Amino acid sequence: MRHGNISIFVPHIGCPHRCSFCNQNTITGENFAPKSESVKKAVELATAHSNYNPQNTELAFFGGSFTAIPKDYMTELLDAGYEFIKNGTVSGIRISTRPDAITPEILDILKARGVTAIELGCQSLDDEVLKLNHRGHTAADVKKASALIKQYGFSLGLQMMTGLLGDTEELSLQTAEKIISFGADTVRIYPTLLLKGTYLYSLYKKGEYEPQSLEQAVELVAKLLLLFEAAGVNVIRVGLHSVEDDGFVSGPWHPAFGELCKSRVLLKKVLKIIQDNNIPKGDIVITVPKGQISIMTGQKRTNIDFLKKIGYNTKIVENEFLDVNISKKGVFQCE
Repeated sequence: MRHGNISIFVPHIGCPHRCSFCNQNTITGENFAPKSESVKKAVELATAHSNYNPQNTELAFFGGSFTAIPKDYMTELLDAGYEFIKNGTVSGIRISTRPDAITPEILDILKARGVTAIELGCQSLDDEVLKLNHRGHTAADVKKASALIKQYGFSLGLQMMTGLLGDTEELSLQTAEKIISFGADTVRIYPTLLLKGTYLYSLYKKGEYEPQSLEQAVELVAKLLLLFEAAGVNVIRVGLHSVEDDGFVSGPWHPAFGELCKSRVLLKKVLKIIQDNNIPKGDIVITVPKGQISIMTGQKRTNIDFLKKIGYNTKIVENEFLDVNISKKGVFQCE
């Protein structure tokens, strides 16, 4: 059953820092502060769809530092949302916030008003990267907040970014390992996009910052996905949905970024099977889970063409009960 969010964006309000990459109006497309009436209208719009499922839909406050906004304003929004929990229209409330804006008092308020999941924008768990990107918190703050959130019984989500100023592939992989160790239930991965009006943009114009290429981001995110998959952590979002105005300058945005990364993950699994089992070149059959033939094929047949280039003529079939497997008639069968 597919999970759904009714998203309410709270841009910038409550943020004590302007991070190096941040232009929330460009990212969210929102320029106003929502009120209780905004919550009601969003729910009414969502429930008008014929396929709406209240048991699997949360109200979500995204886009800013929700628990750092003025307390009266925060409770106004939560109270408006809680009415829909009490009448069974939504199953819970999800919020995103900063790790240094979590306290027992805040968690008591959230618990009393139906919040079920809290996502922390940690972005990196390397203190130098956090400092360079003006985050205003430390990795220790993330660890402490994560422990408190788990202690109170909330679902813990952690959000990370790749391609930040001073970051490297190795540091991003270390961030992922720490996210796993903190007990995250869900993860979002956002490659850094270069937006006008940001600190990174000013560095870019001086030649002091260069965003990741699409290929670099896809390769790194694929490695992160494999790490999280092995640890049983659910990755609920990869990349931004869209960047719709002229604020976007450069960086690894693609309308199907998530699919590109999943395609790379499957290719990596195939290459590992080939290497581990010393599969000779020639005709092979790749078996993938149901519904993943197109992902294994890759956009514009990139995976098929890559395998052909290294000596493997590939046929792809699906099996509802198997993960990625390879067979070569008379030579190799991976069960």
